Amino acid sequence: MTSTQIPGYLAGTWDIDASHSTVGFSVRHMMVSKVRGYFTKFEGVLVTAEDPANSTVEATIDMDSIDTRQEQRDAHIKSADFFDTGNHTVMTFRSTAIKAKGDDWTVEGDLTIKGITKPTTLDLELNGFGPDAYGGTRAGFSAKTDISRKEFGVDIDMPMDGGGVVVGDKISVELEIEAVLRTA
Repeated sequence: MTSTQIPGYLAGTWDIDASHSTVGFSVRHMMVSKVRGYFTKFEGVLVTAEDPANSTVEATIDMDSIDTRQEQRDAHIKSADFFDTGNHTVMTFRSTAIKAKGDDWTVEGDLTIKGITKPTTLDLELNGFGPDAYGGTRAGFSAKTDISRKEFGVDIDMPMDGGGVVVGDKISVELEIEAVLRTA
């Protein structure tokens, strides 16, 4: 897919607008439901190239900004049992390849959590490009992936009586990103 096949596509450098974006996740809890959470502090830069396949993404997430709507759980997740935010303050993602996938895209990259880097692929939907109310230009993206928390050293096991675990291994990550085009 080329940039001319994408309505409104603009090449340029874009800064993630954290106030209009969401970095969220969900994980199986007690084998019966999912707990959702968010990171409230993050930043990133997207470079959309003339050839979309040559575009890049870099993002940093403040691990202390986790919010699952329950302070005690958030404190436990920040502890050495999970993210160890005293020693690992950020999570990073750097793209290594972007590929067309039908009308959508995949973004391959290196995800680093707790100092452990693993290849990760995001399924990306390009939501569009357009003017904003402030005289600037915005772009929107949605992305999803699943990761194994244990592969990133978040390997606490909390077995339940009768079988199963309190916290599942699979983490579903969902991103809603709005970015602002940098001006000269």
